[in-house]
Amino acid sequence: MLPIQDINPTRRFSIVNYALIAVNVIVFVTQLGLSEQQLNQVYLTQSVVPALASHALFAPNTLLDILRSMFFHAGWAHLGGNMLYLWIFGDNIEDRLGSLLYLAFYLVCGFAAGYAQVLIDPTSQIPLVGASGAIAGVLGGYLVFFPGVKVRALIIFGYFARLTEISALIVLGFWFVLQLFNGVMSLGPSTDQGGTAFFAHIGGFVIGAALIFVFKSIFPQPPAGDLNNMLYQRQGRPY
Repeated sequence: MLPIQDINPTRRFSIVNYALIAVNVIVFVTQLGLSEQQLNQVYLTQSVVPALASHALFAPNTLLDILRSMFFHAGWAHLGGNMLYLWIFGDNIEDRLGSLLYLAFYLVCGFAAGYAQVLIDPTSQIPLVGASGAIAGVLGGYLVFFPGVKVRALIIFGYFARLTEISALIVLGFWFVLQLFNGVMSLGPSTDQGGTAFFAHIGGFVIGAALIFVFKSIFPQPPAGDLNNMLYQRQGRPY
């Protein structure tokens, strides 16, 4: 199931969301100019390595490493998938929170994701790279804010492919269950085998959902004239 677009208008240009996409792309293009040996050295010295971070969880260098890790990507597919999800779902979170609060939210989710993976696999010597954890927080927040919004998604099953509209609850709920399943399956005597950092996704998603739940509890209604509010009222769906 690959989301293509959400049917969820915004009130303003999402400057922070698109800036985050731009920075990720620029950093990745810069990576392309490095040899494999140079890139591996950058990952080892400039991104978070759980075996090192677990001994100094809140040291300035650890915090900086987690921050930098959010903007590195391991390949075109890694970058493309992450930016697709951020482009689809991030603008509506920024629209509700405001640009500065959205940026803070994104970064907090990214830090939470990094720490979740470090704590679950503290002996791993493999660097963590990618915006997936922070974007997972965006997905968790979106699920809390807009569970009934329709998402256009491409359903692929073998040779069968169909574009259809599905609620965000199903699309993002399925995504989270898949991460949870794969994360549990990845547990064992040694998780230091590379691959996807599923618990970064899980941690980011849970923190993102929790933060937006608190925000929504304090500010239960969007501002007057909010396009999303009017859309939901017309369709009879709870905000």
